[in-house]
Amino acid sequence: MAVKIRLKRMGAKKTPFYRIVVADSRSPRDGRYIEVVGTYNPVAQPATVQINEELVLKWLQDGAKPSDTVRNLFSKEGIMEKFHNAKNSK
Repeated sequence: MAVKIRLKRMGAKKTPFYRIVVADSRSPRDGRYIEVVGTYNPVAQPATVQINEELVLKWLQDGAKPSDTVRNLFSKEGIMEKFHNAKNSK
């Protein structure tokens, strides 16, 4: 089973709100997911991102692949750097 970390769209028309979820790559975008690891609100000024770093690092170590957008969010929060440092220190 290929696991991805990606965005699940919530909110009304013209006001998107996203949950960052861990899901099977075969499930639909807004379909079933395994776990919620954070939120992203692009409408707020400035855009707000809340991420549970411990859960994200655990899933990344277990082999979950982030989508391009989620990878950018993680990079801005410094999570990808922590993951690479932990991976290279072993």
